[in-house]
Amino acid sequence: MESIKRRQLVAGIGGAFAAAAAGTFGIAARAAMGPNDKFDLVIKGGELLDPSQGLRAKRDLGIRYGKIEAVEAEIPAARAARLLDASGRIVIPGLIDLHSHVYPYGSAIGIPADELIQFQGTTTMVSAGDAGANNFAAFRRHIVAQTRTRLYAFVHIANIGLTSFPESELAHLGFAQPEAAAKAVAENADIALGVKVRMSENVVGQAGMEPLKRAIRACEIAGGGARVMCHVGGVATPELMSQILDLLRPGDILTHCYSGAPNLAGKFTNIVQEGKLLPAALAAKKRGVIFDVGHGGGSFDFTVAEAAMQQGCMPDTISSDIHVFSGNSPSMPYLPGVMSKFMALGFTLEQVVQMATLVPARVIDRLPKLGTLQVGAPADATLIELVPGAVEFLDTRNNKRQGMVHIKPVQAVLAGVPFGRPYPAPFSVR
Repeated sequence: MESIKRRQLVAGIGGAFAAAAAGTFGIAARAAMGPNDKFDLVIKGGELLDPSQGLRAKRDLGIRYGKIEAVEAEIPAARAARLLDASGRIVIPGLIDLHSHVYPYGSAIGIPADELIQFQGTTTMVSAGDAGANNFAAFRRHIVAQTRTRLYAFVHIANIGLTSFPESELAHLGFAQPEAAAKAVAENADIALGVKVRMSENVVGQAGMEPLKRAIRACEIAGGGARVMCHVGGVATPELMSQILDLLRPGDILTHCYSGAPNLAGKFTNIVQEGKLLPAALAAKKRGVIFDVGHGGGSFDFTVAEAAMQQGCMPDTISSDIHVFSGNSPSMPYLPGVMSKFMALGFTLEQVVQMATLVPARVIDRLPKLGTLQVGAPADATLIELVPGAVEFLDTRNNKRQGMVHIKPVQAVLAGVPFGRPYPAPFSVR
Protein backbone atom coordinates (compact mmCIF):
# COMPACT_ATOMS: atom_id res chain seq x y z
CA MET A 1 0.00 0.00 0.00
CA GLU A 2 2.83 2.38 0.93
CA SER A 3 4.64 1.72 -2.35
CA ILE A 4 1.44 2.37 -4.30
CA LYS A 5 0.93 5.70 -2.53
CA ARG A 6 4.53 6.62 -3.19
CA ARG A 7 4.19 5.87 -6.92
CA GLN A 8 1.02 7.94 -7.07
CA LEU A 9 2.74 10.83 -5.30
CA VAL A 10 5.78 10.72 -7.58
CA ALA A 11 3.56 10.50 -10.64
CA GLY A 12 1.55 13.46 -9.42
CA ILE A 13 4.66 15.55 -8.79
CA GLY A 14 6.08 14.58 -12.17
CA GLY A 15 2.82 15.43 -13.91
CA ALA A 16 2.59 18.78 -12.17
CA PHE A 17 6.22 19.58 -13.07
CA ALA A 18 5.66 18.60 -16.71
CA ALA A 19 2.50 20.71 -16.92
CA ALA A 20 4.26 23.69 -15.38
CA ALA A 21 7.23 23.31 -17.69
CA ALA A 22 5.00 22.98 -20.72
CA GLY A 23 3.12 26.08 -19.66
CA THR A 24 6.32 28.03 -19.17
CA PHE A 25 7.77 27.00 -22.49
CA GLY A 26 4.40 27.61 -24.17
CA ILE A 27 4.31 31.16 -22.81
CA ALA A 28 7.90 31.77 -23.91
CA ALA A 29 7.24 30.44 -27.39
CA ARG A 30 4.06 32.47 -27.78
CA ALA A 31 5.45 35.67 -26.29
CA ALA A 32 4.33 38.92 -27.87
CA MET A 33 6.20 39.76 -31.04
CA GLY A 34 8.67 42.58 -30.99
CA PRO A 35 8.71 45.22 -33.76
CA ASN A 36 11.64 43.52 -35.47
CA ASP A 37 10.46 39.93 -35.06
CA LYS A 38 9.44 38.11 -38.21
CA PHE A 39 6.43 35.97 -38.93
CA ASP A 40 7.20 32.46 -40.13
CA LEU A 41 4.90 33.10 -43.09
CA VAL A 42 2.90 36.04 -44.34
CA ILE A 43 0.04 35.49 -46.80
CA LYS A 44 -0.02 38.88 -48.44
CA GLY A 45 -2.21 40.83 -50.81
CA GLY A 46 -5.27 38.58 -50.85
CA GLU A 47 -8.94 39.22 -50.20
CA LEU A 48 -9.78 37.47 -46.94
CA LEU A 49 -13.20 35.83 -46.70
CA ASP A 50 -13.99 34.39 -43.28
CA PRO A 51 -17.66 33.69 -42.48
CA SER A 52 -16.80 33.12 -38.79
CA GLN A 53 -15.89 36.80 -38.51
CA GLY A 54 -18.33 38.14 -41.08
CA LEU A 55 -15.25 39.46 -42.83
CA ARG A 56 -14.60 39.97 -46.50
CA ALA A 57 -11.87 42.53 -47.14
CA LYS A 58 -8.26 42.87 -48.15
CA ARG A 59 -6.19 41.52 -45.29
CA ASP A 60 -2.73 40.05 -44.75
CA LEU A 61 -2.26 37.02 -42.53
CA GLY A 62 0.78 36.73 -40.27
CA ILE A 63 1.54 33.16 -39.17
CA ARG A 64 3.86 32.01 -36.41
CA TYR A 65 4.34 28.61 -34.75
CA GLY A 66 1.57 27.08 -36.84
CA LYS A 67 -1.08 29.55 -35.71
CA ILE A 68 -2.50 32.79 -37.04
CA GLU A 69 -0.69 35.57 -35.18
CA ALA A 70 -2.10 38.62 -36.97
CA VAL A 71 -4.89 39.63 -39.35
CA GLU A 72 -4.09 43.11 -40.56
CA ALA A 73 -4.80 45.42 -43.47
CA GLU A 74 -1.08 45.56 -44.20
CA ILE A 75 1.85 43.53 -42.92
CA PRO A 76 5.16 44.77 -44.37
CA ALA A 77 6.95 42.20 -46.50
CA ALA A 78 10.04 42.80 -44.39
CA ARG A 79 8.22 41.19 -41.45
CA ALA A 80 8.01 37.85 -43.30
CA ALA A 81 10.57 35.08 -43.08
CA ARG A 82 8.64 33.63 -46.03
CA LEU A 83 6.11 35.40 -48.21
CA LEU A 84 3.15 33.87 -50.03
CA ASP A 85 1.74 36.25 -52.62
CA ALA A 86 -2.06 36.01 -52.65
CA SER A 87 -2.65 38.93 -54.99
CA GLY A 88 -5.79 38.38 -57.06
CA ARG A 89 -6.82 35.42 -54.89
CA ILE A 90 -9.39 34.95 -52.16
CA VAL A 91 -8.06 33.57 -48.89
CA ILE A 92 -10.55 31.42 -46.98
CA PRO A 93 -10.25 29.12 -43.96
CA GLY A 94 -8.81 25.74 -44.91
CA LEU A 95 -11.52 23.73 -46.64
CA ILE A 96 -12.96 20.81 -44.66
CA ASP A 97 -14.44 17.83 -46.51
CA LEU A 98 -16.83 16.09 -44.12
CA HIS A 99 -17.44 13.09 -46.39
CA SER A 100 -14.49 11.66 -48.29
CA HIS A 101 -12.69 8.36 -48.77
CA VAL A 102 -9.02 8.72 -47.92
CA TYR A 103 -7.92 5.27 -46.80
CA PRO A 104 -5.85 4.04 -49.74
CA TYR A 105 -4.47 0.51 -49.59
CA GLY A 106 -6.93 -0.47 -46.85
CA SER A 107 -10.27 0.56 -48.35
CA ALA A 108 -11.27 -0.47 -51.84
CA ILE A 109 -12.14 3.11 -52.83
CA GLY A 110 -9.72 5.37 -50.95
CA ILE A 111 -7.47 8.07 -52.43
CA PRO A 112 -4.42 9.54 -50.63
CA ALA A 113 -5.65 12.79 -49.09
CA ASP A 114 -2.53 14.75 -49.98
CA GLU A 115 -2.95 13.85 -53.67
CA LEU A 116 -6.36 15.57 -53.61
CA ILE A 117 -5.04 18.96 -52.51
CA GLN A 118 -4.38 20.15 -56.06
CA PHE A 119 -8.00 19.40 -56.98
CA GLN A 120 -9.71 20.33 -53.72
CA GLY A 121 -7.56 22.72 -51.69
CA THR A 122 -8.65 20.78 -48.61
CA THR A 123 -6.66 20.99 -45.38
CA THR A 124 -8.95 18.68 -43.39
CA MET A 125 -10.75 15.55 -44.60
CA VAL A 126 -13.02 13.03 -42.92
CA SER A 127 -12.89 9.36 -43.87
CA ALA A 128 -16.54 8.31 -44.11
CA GLY A 129 -16.47 4.73 -42.95
CA ASP A 130 -13.52 3.44 -44.94
CA ALA A 131 -12.37 1.48 -41.90
CA GLY A 132 -14.27 -0.64 -39.44
CA ALA A 133 -13.18 -1.93 -36.07
CA ASN A 134 -10.98 -4.63 -37.62
CA ASN A 135 -8.84 -2.28 -39.70
CA PHE A 136 -9.11 1.12 -38.04
CA ALA A 137 -5.76 0.73 -36.31
CA ALA A 138 -4.05 0.37 -39.70
CA PHE A 139 -5.77 3.56 -40.88
CA ARG A 140 -4.48 5.39 -37.84
CA ARG A 141 -0.94 4.05 -37.84
CA HIS A 142 -0.19 3.89 -41.55
CA ILE A 143 -2.38 6.60 -43.11
CA VAL A 144 -3.10 9.31 -40.55
CA ALA A 145 0.46 9.27 -39.24
CA GLN A 146 1.96 9.73 -42.71
CA THR A 147 -0.48 12.28 -44.13
CA ARG A 148 -0.06 16.05 -43.97
CA THR A 149 -3.78 16.72 -44.43
CA ARG A 150 -5.62 16.68 -41.11
CA LEU A 151 -7.63 13.45 -41.01
CA TYR A 152 -10.64 12.46 -38.97
CA ALA A 153 -12.96 9.50 -39.45
CA PHE A 154 -16.25 7.76 -38.92
CA VAL A 155 -15.78 4.11 -37.97
CA HIS A 156 -17.96 1.84 -40.10
CA ILE A 157 -20.53 -0.23 -38.22
CA ALA A 158 -19.32 -3.16 -40.35
CA ASN A 159 -16.08 -4.35 -38.82
CA ILE A 160 -14.59 -4.85 -42.32
CA GLY A 161 -15.23 -1.25 -43.38
CA LEU A 162 -15.34 -0.80 -47.15
CA THR A 163 -12.74 -3.42 -47.99
CA SER A 164 -15.31 -5.51 -49.87
CA PHE A 165 -16.51 -2.72 -52.18
CA PRO A 166 -18.37 -3.01 -54.56
CA GLU A 167 -19.73 -6.03 -52.73
CA SER A 168 -21.92 -5.03 -49.80
CA GLU A 169 -20.22 -4.85 -46.43
CA LEU A 170 -23.60 -5.32 -44.70
CA ALA A 171 -25.11 -8.17 -46.71
CA HIS A 172 -24.07 -10.25 -43.69
CA LEU A 173 -25.30 -8.45 -40.57
CA GLY A 174 -22.85 -10.41 -38.48
CA PHE A 175 -20.23 -7.85 -39.54
CA ALA A 176 -22.23 -5.08 -37.82
CA GLN A 177 -21.01 -5.30 -34.24
CA PRO A 178 -21.98 -2.33 -32.05
CA GLU A 179 -19.59 -3.19 -29.22
CA ALA A 180 -16.58 -3.49 -31.55
CA ALA A 181 -17.42 -0.23 -33.34
CA ALA A 182 -17.96 1.55 -30.02
CA LYS A 183 -14.59 0.38 -28.74
CA ALA A 184 -12.84 1.67 -31.87
CA VAL A 185 -14.55 5.05 -31.54
CA ALA A 186 -13.84 5.40 -27.83
CA GLU A 187 -10.19 4.31 -28.06
CA ASN A 188 -9.57 6.74 -30.93
CA ALA A 189 -11.65 9.60 -29.62
CA ASP A 190 -9.13 12.21 -30.82
CA ILE A 191 -9.89 11.40 -34.48
CA ALA A 192 -13.01 9.19 -34.49
CA LEU A 193 -16.21 11.22 -34.74
CA GLY A 194 -18.74 8.41 -34.59
CA VAL A 195 -20.14 5.58 -36.68
CA LYS A 196 -20.99 5.34 -40.38
CA VAL A 197 -23.78 3.16 -41.74
CA ARG A 198 -25.01 2.75 -45.32
CA MET A 199 -28.78 2.21 -45.52
CA SER A 200 -29.34 1.84 -49.28
CA GLU A 201 -31.15 -1.30 -50.37
CA ASN A 202 -28.17 -2.40 -52.47
CA VAL A 203 -26.13 -2.45 -49.24
CA VAL A 204 -28.48 -3.73 -46.51
CA GLY A 205 -31.05 -5.59 -48.60
CA GLN A 206 -34.19 -6.17 -46.54
CA ALA A 207 -32.54 -5.64 -43.16
CA GLY A 208 -34.79 -2.66 -42.49
CA MET A 209 -33.80 -0.44 -39.59
CA GLU A 210 -31.45 -2.91 -37.91
CA PRO A 211 -28.14 -1.55 -39.31
CA LEU A 212 -29.01 2.01 -38.25
CA LYS A 213 -30.14 0.83 -34.83
CA ARG A 214 -26.79 -0.89 -34.36
CA ALA A 215 -24.90 2.24 -35.43
CA ILE A 216 -26.83 4.36 -32.95
CA ARG A 217 -26.25 1.76 -30.24
CA ALA A 218 -22.51 1.86 -30.95
CA CYS A 219 -22.48 5.64 -30.53
CA GLU A 220 -24.41 5.37 -27.27
CA ILE A 221 -21.92 2.82 -25.92
CA ALA A 222 -18.92 4.92 -27.02
CA GLY A 223 -20.30 8.11 -25.47
CA GLY A 224 -18.44 11.37 -25.83
CA GLY A 225 -20.98 12.82 -28.24
CA ALA A 226 -20.32 10.24 -30.96
CA ARG A 227 -22.49 10.86 -34.02
CA VAL A 228 -24.00 8.62 -36.65
CA MET A 229 -23.32 9.40 -40.29
CA CYS A 230 -26.16 7.73 -42.17
CA HIS A 231 -25.84 7.17 -45.93
CA VAL A 232 -29.13 7.07 -47.86
CA GLY A 233 -30.09 6.77 -51.51
CA GLY A 234 -32.49 4.19 -52.90
CA VAL A 235 -33.63 2.71 -49.59
CA ALA A 236 -35.81 -0.40 -49.74
CA THR A 237 -39.23 1.25 -49.33
CA PRO A 238 -40.72 4.76 -49.19
CA GLU A 239 -41.76 4.12 -45.60
CA LEU A 240 -38.22 3.16 -44.59
CA MET A 241 -36.92 6.60 -45.52
CA SER A 242 -39.29 8.25 -43.06
CA GLN A 243 -38.40 5.71 -40.38
CA ILE A 244 -34.69 6.46 -40.87
CA LEU A 245 -35.31 10.19 -40.53
CA ASP A 246 -37.43 9.70 -37.42
CA LEU A 247 -34.71 7.66 -35.69
CA LEU A 248 -31.79 10.02 -36.31
CA ARG A 249 -30.82 12.08 -33.29
CA PRO A 250 -29.93 15.78 -33.09
CA GLY A 251 -26.34 16.08 -34.31
CA ASP A 252 -26.46 12.91 -36.39
CA ILE A 253 -25.66 13.38 -40.08
CA LEU A 254 -27.82 12.45 -43.05
CA THR A 255 -25.33 12.24 -45.90
CA HIS A 256 -26.32 12.11 -49.60
CA CYS A 257 -29.31 14.14 -48.43
CA TYR A 258 -30.20 15.11 -52.03
CA SER A 259 -29.67 11.70 -53.58
CA GLY A 260 -31.94 10.75 -56.46
CA ALA A 261 -30.71 7.18 -56.72
CA PRO A 262 -33.55 4.64 -57.05
CA ASN A 263 -33.85 1.43 -55.09
CA LEU A 264 -33.47 -2.00 -56.68
CA ALA A 265 -37.04 -1.91 -58.00
CA GLY A 266 -36.39 1.46 -59.66
CA LYS A 267 -38.52 3.41 -57.16
CA PHE A 268 -37.47 6.79 -55.80
CA THR A 269 -37.41 6.43 -52.05
CA ASN A 270 -35.38 9.40 -50.83
CA ILE A 271 -36.34 12.56 -48.92
CA VAL A 272 -38.28 13.92 -51.92
CA GLN A 273 -40.94 11.57 -53.24
CA GLU A 274 -43.23 12.53 -56.15
CA GLY A 275 -41.99 16.09 -55.84
CA LYS A 276 -42.90 16.39 -52.16
CA LEU A 277 -40.47 16.71 -49.27
CA LEU A 278 -41.18 14.09 -46.64
CA PRO A 279 -42.60 15.63 -43.44
CA ALA A 280 -40.09 13.46 -41.56
CA ALA A 281 -37.25 15.24 -43.37
CA LEU A 282 -38.43 18.66 -42.27
CA ALA A 283 -38.98 17.37 -38.73
CA ALA A 284 -35.46 15.92 -38.66
CA LYS A 285 -34.04 19.20 -39.91
CA LYS A 286 -35.85 21.13 -37.18
CA ARG A 287 -34.70 18.58 -34.61
CA GLY A 288 -31.05 19.27 -35.41
CA VAL A 289 -30.12 16.45 -37.78
CA ILE A 290 -27.32 17.68 -40.06
CA PHE A 291 -28.06 17.50 -43.78
CA ASP A 292 -24.84 16.83 -45.67
CA VAL A 293 -24.57 16.92 -49.47
CA GLY A 294 -22.09 14.06 -50.00
CA HIS A 295 -22.18 14.47 -53.79
CA GLY A 296 -20.21 11.40 -54.88
CA GLY A 297 -20.59 9.60 -58.16
CA GLY A 298 -24.24 8.68 -57.75
CA SER A 299 -25.70 10.64 -54.87
CA PHE A 300 -26.60 14.18 -55.94
CA ASP A 301 -29.66 15.13 -57.97
CA PHE A 302 -30.35 18.77 -58.85
CA THR A 303 -34.10 18.13 -59.00
CA VAL A 304 -34.15 16.63 -55.49
CA ALA A 305 -32.03 19.46 -54.11
CA GLU A 306 -34.21 22.12 -55.70
CA ALA A 307 -37.46 20.58 -54.47
CA ALA A 308 -36.11 20.00 -50.96
CA MET A 309 -34.72 23.51 -50.63
CA GLN A 310 -37.87 25.13 -51.99
CA GLN A 311 -39.82 23.25 -49.31
CA GLY A 312 -37.57 24.34 -46.46
CA CYS A 313 -34.78 21.75 -46.29
CA MET A 314 -31.48 23.55 -46.88
CA PRO A 315 -28.08 21.84 -46.67
CA ASP A 316 -25.94 22.30 -43.59
CA THR A 317 -22.63 21.03 -44.97
CA ILE A 318 -21.21 20.63 -48.47
CA SER A 319 -18.98 17.60 -48.96
CA SER A 320 -17.57 15.73 -51.93
CA ASP A 321 -17.78 11.98 -51.24
CA ILE A 322 -14.65 11.83 -53.35
CA HIS A 323 -13.23 8.37 -54.03
CA VAL A 324 -11.64 6.44 -56.87
CA PHE A 325 -14.94 5.97 -58.69
CA SER A 326 -16.59 9.35 -58.12
CA GLY A 327 -13.32 11.12 -58.97
CA ASN A 328 -13.46 9.56 -62.43
CA SER A 329 -17.16 10.21 -62.99
CA PRO A 330 -18.49 12.90 -65.38
CA SER A 331 -19.94 14.93 -62.50
CA MET A 332 -16.42 15.50 -61.07
CA PRO A 333 -17.43 15.98 -57.42
CA TYR A 334 -14.29 17.68 -56.11
CA LEU A 335 -15.24 19.92 -53.21
CA PRO A 336 -14.77 23.35 -54.87
CA GLY A 337 -16.82 22.07 -57.82
CA VAL A 338 -19.66 20.98 -55.54
CA MET A 339 -19.54 24.39 -53.84
CA SER A 340 -19.72 25.98 -57.30
CA LYS A 341 -22.85 23.95 -58.11
CA PHE A 342 -24.59 25.41 -55.09
CA MET A 343 -23.62 28.90 -56.20
CA ALA A 344 -25.36 28.07 -59.48
CA LEU A 345 -28.41 27.16 -57.36
CA GLY A 346 -28.42 30.64 -55.80
CA PHE A 347 -26.07 30.47 -52.81
CA THR A 348 -23.47 33.18 -52.23
CA LEU A 349 -19.75 32.52 -52.02
CA GLU A 350 -19.89 33.34 -48.30
CA GLN A 351 -22.60 30.72 -47.76
CA VAL A 352 -20.84 27.88 -49.57
CA VAL A 353 -17.55 28.68 -47.83
CA GLN A 354 -19.30 28.56 -44.47
CA MET A 355 -20.80 25.14 -45.32
CA ALA A 356 -17.33 23.82 -46.16
CA THR A 357 -15.38 25.38 -43.29
CA LEU A 358 -17.10 26.68 -40.17
CA VAL A 359 -20.04 24.26 -40.04
CA PRO A 360 -18.10 21.01 -40.59
CA ALA A 361 -15.49 22.27 -38.10
CA ARG A 362 -18.25 22.42 -35.49
CA VAL A 363 -19.24 18.87 -36.37
CA ILE A 364 -15.65 17.69 -35.88
CA ASP A 365 -15.21 19.63 -32.61
CA ARG A 366 -11.72 18.29 -31.91
CA LEU A 367 -9.44 21.26 -32.60
CA PRO A 368 -10.16 24.74 -31.17
CA LYS A 369 -10.82 27.35 -33.86
CA LEU A 370 -10.67 24.94 -36.79
CA GLY A 371 -12.58 26.41 -39.73
CA THR A 372 -11.76 30.05 -39.04
CA LEU A 373 -9.02 32.59 -39.70
CA GLN A 374 -9.23 34.31 -36.33
CA VAL A 375 -6.09 35.17 -34.42
CA GLY A 376 -5.02 32.10 -32.47
CA ALA A 377 -6.59 29.65 -34.91
CA PRO A 378 -4.62 26.87 -36.58
CA ALA A 379 -2.94 28.40 -39.62
CA ASP A 380 -4.98 26.43 -42.18
CA ALA A 381 -5.95 28.45 -45.24
CA THR A 382 -7.06 27.80 -48.80
CA LEU A 383 -6.35 30.20 -51.65
CA ILE A 384 -8.98 30.20 -54.38
CA GLU A 385 -9.85 32.09 -57.51
CA LEU A 386 -13.42 32.94 -58.44
CA VAL A 387 -13.43 32.37 -62.19
CA PRO A 388 -16.17 34.19 -64.12
CA GLY A 389 -17.72 32.81 -67.26
CA ALA A 390 -20.49 30.48 -68.38
CA VAL A 391 -20.10 26.96 -67.03
CA GLU A 392 -22.30 23.86 -67.27
CA PHE A 393 -22.67 21.73 -64.14
CA LEU A 394 -23.67 18.06 -64.19
CA ASP A 395 -25.22 16.07 -61.36
CA THR A 396 -25.03 12.30 -60.95
CA ARG A 397 -28.27 11.68 -62.92
CA ASN A 398 -27.19 13.66 -65.99
CA ASN A 399 -29.24 16.73 -65.13
CA LYS A 400 -27.52 19.96 -66.11
CA ARG A 401 -27.57 23.45 -64.67
CA GLN A 402 -25.91 26.61 -65.94
CA GLY A 403 -23.69 28.84 -63.84
CA MET A 404 -21.73 32.01 -64.38
CA VAL A 405 -18.80 31.39 -62.05
CA HIS A 406 -16.79 28.55 -60.57
CA ILE A 407 -14.33 28.18 -57.71
CA LYS A 408 -10.79 27.20 -58.61
CA PRO A 409 -8.44 26.02 -55.82
CA VAL A 410 -4.97 27.55 -56.11
CA GLN A 411 -3.00 26.62 -53.00
CA ALA A 412 -3.41 25.37 -49.46
CA VAL A 413 -1.53 26.15 -46.25
CA LEU A 414 -1.66 23.67 -43.38
CA ALA A 415 -0.44 24.59 -39.90
CA GLY A 416 1.49 27.47 -41.45
CA VAL A 417 3.28 25.36 -44.07
CA PRO A 418 2.25 25.76 -47.73
CA PHE A 419 1.75 22.80 -50.00
CA GLY A 420 4.41 23.83 -52.51
CA ARG A 421 6.36 27.06 -52.49
CA PRO A 422 7.56 28.85 -50.46
CA TYR A 423 9.31 25.88 -48.83
CA PRO A 424 10.47 26.17 -45.24
CA ALA A 425 14.02 25.24 -44.25
CA PRO A 426 14.31 22.69 -42.84
CA PHE A 427 11.19 21.22 -44.38
CA SER A 428 9.23 20.06 -41.35
CA VAL A 429 5.57 19.81 -40.60
CA ARG A 430 3.53 18.68 -37.60
